[in-house]
Amino acid sequence: MHALLRSAGYSLFVLAASCGVGAQEHVVDTRLGPIKMQGELPDRSAIAGLYAELDFQQATQSYLWALPLVSYAQWQEEFRDKLGARNGDLMVLTSYEDKLGVITANATTPYILGFVDLNQTGPLVIELPPGPTAGGIGDFWQRAIIDMGQTGPDQGKGGKYLVLPPGQEPPADASQYYLAKSETMNVLVGFRVLDPDPAKGKALVQQFKMYPYSKRGQPSVTRLLSPQGKPWSGTQPRGMAYWQRLHQIIQNEPVNERDRFYMAMLASLGIEKGKPFNPNDSQRKALEQGAQVGELIAKANTFAKRFADAQYWPDRQWDKVLNIAEPSQRVAYYDQLWERSAWFYEAVTNTKGMVSTTPGLGQTYLGAYTDNQGHWLDGGKSYRLHLGTQPPAKQFWSMTVYDIDSRCLIDNPQRKADLSSRQDLKKNPDGSIDLYFGPTAPAGLESNWVQTLPGRHWFSYFRLYAPTEAYFDKSWKLDDITPVQ
Repeated sequence: MHALLRSAGYSLFVLAASCGVGAQEHVVDTRLGPIKMQGELPDRSAIAGLYAELDFQQATQSYLWALPLVSYAQWQEEFRDKLGARNGDLMVLTSYEDKLGVITANATTPYILGFVDLNQTGPLVIELPPGPTAGGIGDFWQRAIIDMGQTGPDQGKGGKYLVLPPGQEPPADASQYYLAKSETMNVLVGFRVLDPDPAKGKALVQQFKMYPYSKRGQPSVTRLLSPQGKPWSGTQPRGMAYWQRLHQIIQNEPVNERDRFYMAMLASLGIEKGKPFNPNDSQRKALEQGAQVGELIAKANTFAKRFADAQYWPDRQWDKVLNIAEPSQRVAYYDQLWERSAWFYEAVTNTKGMVSTTPGLGQTYLGAYTDNQGHWLDGGKSYRLHLGTQPPAKQFWSMTVYDIDSRCLIDNPQRKADLSSRQDLKKNPDGSIDLYFGPTAPAGLESNWVQTLPGRHWFSYFRLYAPTEAYFDKSWKLDDITPVQ
């Protein structure tokens, strides 16, 4: 055999080298830094570092994936533990103080919201009274199940809705209801009252009913609660608290097929359905670092969007903030992970009315995170927004200021975060309006001003309720927010 090899021009040394025997040590430069190698394989001393990087990457991606679920779980927990809400109660948020805990709340209209755990109730009946409302039922991944009110099947005429838990077959009398089939056991039921008359709005809310289908013969009265000035926060928690909230909610929810790989990532980090939350030291380190970097990426993904159609006008800084194609978050070949992560970092809920393209129906949202030069909006500086005549809103428009860190209404001494067509604003002679934002009010224009906080950044949503054709065909254009001296 040796003679044969020699005659073919080979040597035992070359053959051994080709088989990897005596492979030379070297270093590969990577994004992680230099990695010591033994031939084609990482040196044994490098293995622990590679696994640490894998765990960090898994934690970072899992953070971004879980944003909508953790957001609702946090909100539900705060309602229960700080505001005393029981399963199926409705929280009525009307005052400025009430709404301070809601991520990017609309400051103009009241919210009526309730979380329901279908594990406890089984199928759920909702009786929506007739009147000008907008809302819906969503699962805990913040996918719209069904709209209610003006953009729902009742079209503002009211009606009975039946929410079915995952896998539940419709009952024999299902034809009496608008059916809403949930893919999660926990759901959010919520709506806004659009009538500008507070008395009419209150009367409408008091007619709302929600109760288990099993008790439809003798339904109990739905409890209406208010925060009554108690502080609370629906902002996703940070650090290990984020993962504890995620672990808590996945214990009560089925695993959707689309999420099984993410559940595998979580399992390698010490977070599993059916097992206690007890990560070891290396897992804890990965989770803490993943939550930190994950949120930084979430901020970039939200406040500097790179989606192709996010910038609404090519020569303006305004973004279309809700870039989810339709409430299921699903397009032809993938689910919109990054569009979903962006929206549910800065906001909550998603209904068909919020992405409606039918003129005169639903709502639309434009976000400004920078001034006309692309600089972040600074609470220590003064700005102006010139609003031309006849903004394309059949119902009303509003401009609302939010704190960049909490994504909630700006918590300013003025106790005001919005300017809207429902307020008595000073107009220019041609009918246009100038809106002002800064630490001090412009002389004589206090009614047109929102106070910002030095040392903190802010952003804003410009909302159109029942937007008209001029918005959709872009014949109307919103000016940028501009610094003023």
